[in-house]
Amino acid sequence: MEQNTKPLAHGFDVQAIRQAAANLDDGAVTDGYAADREAVINMLNDALATELVCVLRYKRHYYTVSGVGNGPIKAEFLEHAQQEQDHADSLAERIVQLNGSPNFNPATLTARSHAEYDDSDDVQAMIRSNLIAERVAIESYRQMIAAIGDKDPTTKHLLISIMAVEEEHADDMRDLLAH
Repeated sequence: MEQNTKPLAHGFDVQAIRQAAANLDDGAVTDGYAADREAVINMLNDALATELVCVLRYKRHYYTVSGVGNGPIKAEFLEHAQQEQDHADSLAERIVQLNGSPNFNPATLTARSHAEYDDSDDVQAMIRSNLIAERVAIESYRQMIAAIGDKDPTTKHLLISIMAVEEEHADDMRDLLAH
């Protein structure tokens, strides 16, 4: 039995590894999870609200943009809406992995979102509002990543990957914005 409590040559804590087999109801969350799980879930729910508002904003812009030559802009709005939905789905999945409940409540969505909804009719105003929202999302994700640090590598990796796409979106909107 003593050999089970000794660290292996590579420094792993065998007892902690074996303890991970306990508490099966906790799913992916083991005793070694170092972050404040409730705080991370709350942070992810706010990010979820932000992504859902972005989906709605991009979808509205997609359906309402009109005019000769705006086909490529319309297509960009749809692509971004779909990618924002993918982000929302990934965030909701991670919330569940952390034994939380994703908050899709439409009554509080805009209050919890970091970004704002926009119902502009002018294409340049639409592009501008999307660029602003992308910049807000980038800064929000940067702060979330810093807050999590190395305490939750899976969530950190997810947020980094989402932030990279948000940066691409911001570049796309900047390129479409008439100066």
